[in-house]
Parts: sequence; C-alpha cells; structure tokens
Amino acid sequence: MPEVSVDALHGLVLPPDVQAVLRMAPAVVVPESREELLRLALGGNSERFEVQFVVPKRGTEVEAVVVQCRNGLAVSYPDPYMRRRDPDCMLVAGDTPTDKLQFQEKFGQPFGDMRSDILKWLADHKLLVMPFYAGGQEYHYGGLLLCPINTAFFATALGDLQEMVPLSELPPNFAPRAVVFVAPPFRHTHCDGRQMVVHHRAKNMHEVFSLNLYPGPSAKKGIYGVLLAIGEEEGWVTAHGSTVQVVTPYDNIVTIMHEGASGGGKSEMLEYPHREQDGRILLGRNTVSGERRKVSLQIGCTLHPVTDDMALCHPNVQHGNKLVVSDAEDAWFVRINHITGYGTDPNLERLTVRPPEPLIFLNLHAVPGATCLIWEHEEDKPGKPCPNPRVIVPRRIVPGVVNEPVAVDVRSFGVRTPPCTRENPSYGIVGLLHFLPPSLAWLWRLVAPRGHGNPSITDSEGLVSEGVGSYWPFATGRRVDQANLLLRQIAATPGTRYVLTPNQHIGAWEVGFTPQWIAREYLARRGGAKFRPDQLAPARSAMLGYALNSIVVEGTQIPQWFLQVETQPEVGADGYDAGAKLLGAFFRQELEPYLSEKDLDPGGRRIIECFMQNGDVKAFEQLMPQA
Repeated sequence: MPEVSVDALHGLVLPPDVQAVLRMAPAVVVPESREELLRLALGGNSERFEVQFVVPKRGTEVEAVVVQCRNGLAVSYPDPYMRRRDPDCMLVAGDTPTDKLQFQEKFGQPFGDMRSDILKWLADHKLLVMPFYAGGQEYHYGGLLLCPINTAFFATALGDLQEMVPLSELPPNFAPRAVVFVAPPFRHTHCDGRQMVVHHRAKNMHEVFSLNLYPGPSAKKGIYGVLLAIGEEEGWVTAHGSTVQVVTPYDNIVTIMHEGASGGGKSEMLEYPHREQDGRILLGRNTVSGERRKVSLQIGCTLHPVTDDMALCHPNVQHGNKLVVSDAEDAWFVRINHITGYGTDPNLERLTVRPPEPLIFLNLHAVPGATCLIWEHEEDKPGKPCPNPRVIVPRRIVPGVVNEPVAVDVRSFGVRTPPCTRENPSYGIVGLLHFLPPSLAWLWRLVAPRGHGNPSITDSEGLVSEGVGSYWPFATGRRVDQANLLLRQIAATPGTRYVLTPNQHIGAWEVGFTPQWIAREYLARRGGAKFRPDQLAPARSAMLGYALNSIVVEGTQIPQWFLQVETQPEVGADGYDAGAKLLGAFFRQELEPYLSEKDLDPGGRRIIECFMQNGDVKAFEQLMPQA
C-alpha cells in the first residue's frame, strides 16, 4: 500500500501533539479498503506473521501471531493471559469526574508523562492511521486509530467492529470525538506485563491508550466506553444487550433485548437452540441423579438479529411507550467456547467455514492455508482449551439481520448461576423464567451479577458485580449518573416488560443456555410478557419477582421444579432460603453505597430503601408503574 503524505490528512482536526506524531513518523499509511487491511495484517508474508516489538531490558517480545487461513485470519497470543479481558485493565486519566481507578492512583504519577512517552514512541514507527465512525448505522461519532503498521490485524478488528472510513471518503474537517492509540510494549515497561487500557478524557476528545493487542478491552469495550461517555453528556444509554426479533410459526413478532454481565447469554440469545442427535433439546441434566430431561420442539421460531452486545438507546427515536434500540456496532465479537464440536450450531458453523468474505478469528487452532474451525479452540495448556475463543462477524453477512431501530417488547436479564442443593446452597435458585416489575428490573441492572464460571474474563470465580446495567466495567464517569440515566430510561418506557432468566444451572440441574432459548420460544408464542394474575405466583424470594405457575411450549409441559426451584427435592425450601440469603446479602452489599450518593434520583432511592426494608413484590410494583 502506498504511503500517504501528511498533507493528505490536513482535514483531520486533531490536538497539536497528535498532529506532530503524524508529521514525525517515518511513514503513514491510511487504508482505502478492508482488503488492504487484511494484506497489511500479514506484514507482507503469505502464511504467517509474528507481531513483535523490541522491549527495553527484555529483548524481542512476540505479542501476537497472525495466520492466513482459507476463511480469514486467525490471531493467537503466546501469553494465555492475553486471550481474554482482564476486568481490572481500565484506568482513567483527565480532570472529568469519575468513580473509576485513576492512573495517578495506581502508578503514583500523572498520566501526562506516559502519554508523552507513548506519542514519542509512536512517532518513531511506521504508522497505520484509520478513521472510523462509532455508534453503528444510525449515529456516526467520528474516531481515529493510530497504531504501528505491524499491528494491522488490530486495525482490521476495529474496522470491522465499527465503521472504517476510507481516506477517499473522509469528510473535510473530520474532528474525531475519540482517538485510539496502540502501544503494546508499554504494558511491559510501565505496567508489569498486565493488560492496560487508559481512557484520557478531555473536552471534545476521548483518548483511548491500548497497551495490549487483545481487542476485547480496547477496540471493543474501549469504544463502548467512548459511547457511554458521549451518552452521559447527551442524556442517553448504550445498553449492554443483544436484541432479536422473534417470528413465531404463526407469524407473530416479538422483540426481545437480552442484557447481562459478561457470559450472561447475550450472543446465545441470537442463536437457535442446540439440539441433540434425536432432534430434541436437552432441557437439563440433574447433577445429583444424572437424570436427563429433553424438550420436543418440532418447529422453532425464526430469528432476526438486531444487536449482539451494544444496543444504542437514543431518545431521538421513539415508538410509543417502548424502548427503541439500534445496533452500536458494525460487527459482532462472538464468543464460541460452547461450540465444542461439529454440528453444535450449524448456522454459525456454515457462516464461518465458508464466509462470503474473510473473517477475523481469535484464540483458535490454525494451520496456514487450512480452514479455521470454530470448535477447535487453542489450548492455554495441554488439555485445557482457551475459554474465550472468538470470531468477529460483520453484520452485513448475518442472515436476516435487521438494520433499522426496533421497539423492544421484552427486556430479559441473564445471570450465570452455579448448582444449588440443600447440602451446598448457592444463588442458583433462579427459575427458568421470572417476571420482574420495572423497579426490580432496575435493581438487577444496578447489581448485574457476573456469576458462575465466566469464560470471557480472567477472574471468573465467585459472585462479583459488574454494576450499572452490566456495562459499568466499560464506563469512565460516575456510577450514580449512569444509574439515574438507566432509571429514567425505564420510567420513560413503561410499555416494555422485564423478565429474568438463568443459564448454566437451575437448582441441581445443569442447563447451559437452554432456559433463555425456551423462554424466548414461550414469550414469542404468547406475544410477550403480559400475564394474567393466575399465571404468576410471587417468588419465594421477593428479589426474583414473580415465578410462572406453568409453561407449555408446543404441547410440552415444563416441569414445575424448573420454574420454582424450591420444589426440587435436592434443594427444598431450606436450601432455597439459604441461597436467597446469600444473594440478598450480596445485593445489599452492592446497593448500600448508592444510598450515600446525594445525586441519586429520589425515585431510585425509594426503590433501594424498599429492598433494604425487605419489601415484597407488590411494594416494588407500586414504586414504578407499568403500562
């Protein structure tokens, strides 16, 4: 690719020191197409390219390996630690208010010196500069990527996830709201080898310094943080959720947005149910007795995906009294750890084995010139597959994808739950489907439990909160501001209903993601989440809102013990109550700090106080009306 004269970039409106980097760099390349990016990602090689840097006092460090496969580029990381997001990798710099750990707090010095060192380092390298738009097809917020040219695979990933802008299409006076700088050696020289992404916020400019090459915390969640900051200024939220239009065999359409912490089933909500060899769906396996229960579903619903992970909720688009969302991304960062063999998900397998254009694969076994298969996961060590294999799937190749904003009928929230028995009680007391009043739905989003056995991040043990809306790990401002935005959004959309679904376990039963697939089929067939009083019963724990008395899907009755966990003989009322006590204590711990926030919305304060006073589900219903 030919180098670009800096004069050709005069239309970029950038801070003077960033302009100086472009002037001093030995070469600057601006890609004109995705095909050019893919060629650059291999560093001029035809099969395999090592992305390496010379690090002072350490020598040459190989940060990533890029392999040319028949169906795209497969990227692997020699250090297993780099194969999934470190939840503590975000630091914030700048003078704007924040609740997040600041760079100076962690390292004892202002970020300005390190920022200058990074810009100086970049100015010594051949650079790839890529303009892009963040926010998806409906809303364009300008961004710019500056990275060493040998990290072009990272640029390809970002260009897929958001919208790459070719140089020939760059509008005059392009003023980025965000700039992403990539400088991998600094994780070794300044951060003890840890992943680190520093968000430096200033007026009209949000700088993201990515000190590692795994795109999860930077190209993906870093841009998410940018959108959350813009929304905080303008009064809207980018929800952490997948959205799907579900079309029943009878041509009814119900739109469901599924939210939750990492690993909570967002990508899985866009998947068709995984079937056994006999065509039935495994509902669950009892971890005590080994009993297996299956569901026959001869004709399933048709799925039209809308969003995979980032749902932009802009108030300028309205549809009655329901929440309206559009996709904030141009491609989806799909986790495929549950695809363990051929035939698990034929639709995704078909799309990735013979894609209409080359894809980017992460953490998968790859042989140059061969087909990269999504069920062949790279091993962190012999016999232990990486829990976070990924494929980046552009929206434009997804069958049936919806490209315009949609009104949401049901907001579902997913939580990973461990097994629960009388002898070993846990928070695995959530039934297959619970109906939540809006005020309780807000509390679940405030706490957003990360849950059991999370595959996406480096610390996955125990019950941990991801916080406000489950997107708090990516936000850079104040928690109370996001809590208020989310509360006002829920209050302004009373026509949208709220449900709660578990994954992995229901009591003593191992269930995977089947509960949300069954709940999706059920809710679509009945036209949403409006229930008659006789169909609901207050859950034994008020935190879980209402439990369903019965669920029948295509003539198959779901056993009651999947709906009301206390009826499982392995759990019983005593095991359930012990688990509810654990969950309640965790919620109290996470909600208590909000009561000391003087800026908390008064309505939100009443909801939290109701919880602290052990209010029942009727009390929560009275605090926020539903249409």
